[in-house]
Amino acid sequence: MAPDDLIARLKELEINWFAITDHNSMANCPAYHAAAKTAGLEFSWGVELQTAEEIHLLVYFDDCGAALSFDQQLYAALPSLPNDPDFFGDQVVIDENCNIIRMEQKALSNSTLWDLSEAVSIASAHGGYCVPAHIDAGANSILGQLGFMPQEPDFELLGITARLDLSAFLDQHPELRHRAFLRCSDAHYLADLGSGTTRLKLERASLAELFKAVRGEPRTQIIV
Repeated sequence: MAPDDLIARLKELEINWFAITDHNSMANCPAYHAAAKTAGLEFSWGVELQTAEEIHLLVYFDDCGAALSFDQQLYAALPSLPNDPDFFGDQVVIDENCNIIRMEQKALSNSTLWDLSEAVSIASAHGGYCVPAHIDAGANSILGQLGFMPQEPDFELLGITARLDLSAFLDQHPELRHRAFLRCSDAHYLADLGSGTTRLKLERASLAELFKAVRGEPRTQIIV
C-alpha cells in the first residue's frame, strides 16, 4: 500500500476521494495527504479507533491540524505496551515517497482506554466526524460487541462492509431503516481497493458536505 501504488490504483478505479484509516493512529496520514495532493485527488484524514469495548469507530477530519491534535490525545489513551513485531509486524511511519521515517514501538493493536461515549465526545470536540465501522461484521462492530445500536451516542451515518446486501441486512434490522450508510472497501491490500464505494453528489469533497447529504440537504446525495 505504498502511496504511489495506492494513488495509481485509485486512478484506475476512477475513485477521486479517499481516506486512510489506520488502526489507532494517523501517523501515516501526512504521507498519503501529500501524495494525494500531488496526484490531484481528494484526501481526508481518518483513523479506525478501537474503544474499550473493542468497537471499531471511524473518525474523519476536514482539518488536518485538528486531526493531529486528536491523534496526540488518542496516542496517550493507548496502553503503554510494546508492539510485538514478530506477531503483528513492524509498525512503520513513512513519507510520501515510501521512505521509512521511524518505527512505532507502542502497540497500536490494543483497545484505547476510552469507552464508546468518551471516544465520540473527545473526537467531536476536535471537530471529528464519527462513523461506527462495518456494523454488519461479527467482530469489533457496534452490533457485534453490544448486540444493539445504542440511543447515545446517536450516529447519523453507519459504516458497512464492502459486499453487504443492505436490503437483506435491513430486513433483519428494521430499526436501522432511517439511517444513512457508508460503504467502503476497508482495503488492506491493493486488490481490495474499489470492492466497496459510495457515490456522493456534493458541493466539494469534505466531511461537512458528506453529512449534509446524510441529512438530505439540497444539492447533495449519498448513494450506497
